[in-house]
Amino acid sequence: MISTEVKKAAEYVRERIGEQKRLAIVLGSGLGGLADALQDTISIPYTEIPGFPISGVASHAGALLAGHIDGAPLLLLAGRAHYYEHGNARAMAVPIQTLKELGVETLILTNAAGSLRKDVPPGAASLITDHINFSGLNPLIGAEGNERFVDLGNAYDLELRDRIRAAAKASDAVLHEGVYVWFSGPSFETPAEIRATRVLGGDLVGMSTVPEVILARHQGLRVGGVSLVTNYGAGMESEVLSHAMTMEVAAQGAENMMKLFRAIIADLNTNPL
Repeated sequence: MISTEVKKAAEYVRERIGEQKRLAIVLGSGLGGLADALQDTISIPYTEIPGFPISGVASHAGALLAGHIDGAPLLLLAGRAHYYEHGNARAMAVPIQTLKELGVETLILTNAAGSLRKDVPPGAASLITDHINFSGLNPLIGAEGNERFVDLGNAYDLELRDRIRAAAKASDAVLHEGVYVWFSGPSFETPAEIRATRVLGGDLVGMSTVPEVILARHQGLRVGGVSLVTNYGAGMESEVLSHAMTMEVAAQGAENMMKLFRAIIADLNTNPL
């Protein structure tokens, strides 16, 4: 059942953006370049949309953007709310449910992440093939009905993953891939946690995305994920980890990410899933 809050949010956004969009992308830290490339942009601050969260992270704009990139229509969520900001794993529930109401069928999530592999250096892009919910938190706790028992066997849509790989090849973008592990944050992981995560099969670590994947699959959306690597995990190198470093390195990988996402958007516009 769709809540009154989501209905109000969808009605408000629909009145502003007009045409239906099938594709939406959530922009993580340092990935604002995609928003800059948007044409015919309609920007709606989260503060104006009923039920939308306010992000407290400096690098997150906190706005829903509608427009076109190379003629392809899409929605961008420029910024997200994280569990560590409010202690609420459902922080992105209303935005994702609103996307569903607006006709979105495919959601691609991006984030800044730490790499657990020396061959995936800072500045690299990595396709998320699966995740490990190290935090143990779940945004569907408290939800009602059998729909809450979401099958995550294909959490990161198989066909969409193949299409992202093909877009990387077609655009000459460098794309690695691996398993993303969610820690609640906001503190970075300890060296011992990084060692444990590598044993569990993790390739990337971060503080977002997993709750959104679960919420999106609950809504029946097809989901893809791409991380921009901004650092090695704690203990793998001598540098002190910080959000400032995340932003600096993210800027270095922006050109590769832009090539990749222009190709992804063009492909999904021409041949929708």
